[in-house]
Amino acid sequence: MNKLIAALVAGLFATAAFAQASAPEAASAAPTAASSAKKTTKKATHKKASKKKAAAAAAASGASE
Repeated sequence: MNKLIAALVAGLFATAAFAQASAPEAASAAPTAASSAKKTTKKATHKKASKKKAAAAAAASGASE
């Protein structure tokens, strides 16, 4: 039981020390600015969303017939 408590307390100290550490800085700002201008993001959709859209389209085309 004492070893468990000691391990938990050590884990808390390690977590606190990690949380207070400063974040690493970027090497230079110029490459990041250039890469962000070129970067195009594609929004991913969930699989179920595309299936619902296809089912709604099929239902709409079936109802119009």
